[in-house]
Amino acid sequence: MLVALAIVSIALMSALGAAGQGTNNVGELRSRLLATWVAENRLAEHRARADWLPLGLQRGTASEGGFEFNWLEEVIATPNAAFRRVDIRVFAPGEETHTLAHLAGFLVNAPGTAR
Repeated sequence: MLVALAIVSIALMSALGAAGQGTNNVGELRSRLLATWVAENRLAEHRARADWLPLGLQRGTASEGGFEFNWLEEVIATPNAAFRRVDIRVFAPGEETHTLAHLAGFLVNAPGTAR
């Protein structure tokens, strides 16, 4: 009888550990989803305003879903002078080693647009 109880307790502990891991994964997925929205919002704002960003790095913060995120935008020249590539990386506050989201997009310098 004791052997059976030991086997059942080991199985229950394994199930509890798997459930705990699933809970941790949900939090990570939520952070990644919100960080992706931050990156998409940044790129959509630039496109909506028809921004022509200077080359280089820009940093800032954004709030999404009640959480604060840090973002880093790198604007890179392309072979076509009418386009610029924008790489947006989003991090948890205080971190710049663990990227939660990365988005690359392009901005167009349309002729006749005042900049």
